[in-house]
Amino acid sequence: MPLFLSKSFLFLPTRPFSSISNFTSYMMSSFSPPKPKTRLRGVVFDMDGTLTVPVIDFPAMYRAVLGEDEYKRVKAENPTGIDILHHIESWSPDLQRHAYQTIADFERQGLDRLQIMPGTAQLCGFLDSKKIRRGLITRNIKEAVDLFHNRFGITFSPALSREFRPYKPDPGPLLHICSTWEVQPNEVMMVGDSLKDDTDVVFNTFR
Repeated sequence: MPLFLSKSFLFLPTRPFSSISNFTSYMMSSFSPPKPKTRLRGVVFDMDGTLTVPVIDFPAMYRAVLGEDEYKRVKAENPTGIDILHHIESWSPDLQRHAYQTIADFERQGLDRLQIMPGTAQLCGFLDSKKIRRGLITRNIKEAVDLFHNRFGITFSPALSREFRPYKPDPGPLLHICSTWEVQPNEVMMVGDSLKDDTDVVFNTFR
């Protein structure tokens, strides 16, 4: 369900897009944005569930990291979604290392099944034709980003993975990309499938 968000470029359709392909069709045909004060100079994408088809079993991963009882408790306290990376930040170094290894194991299991989301190549071609930059922010590992670039031949730059700290929804990654591009945050659009991560990173940027 891609969402495209920016302080100046906040265009929410009457219903969410079910895929990046539908978003591409919208951008290329019926998309008629209001005239902003500044022009769109770059689009920053989430990866999992936006540029790629979801393949990671997140509930199973959370159970493996937290344990069944703790998973149920944390899920009940966070009905909009579990921020597992934030949750384990307060753990001891040994527990953190084990948790990160478990998360990485689940992510690597998904690499062989990595699939590009239909419509992604067409959308990137459209952005290139308009000379609009393409960047990427993901909480996945760099290995997954590199595999995406190599397997599908589509490159995003900068492409910030979990190794870049702080990770979203902190505004740091988005501000870093804006600085690299030498553009203002209100000239950039964020596209993602998570109201929690991809919306918050935009609004945190403008606090």
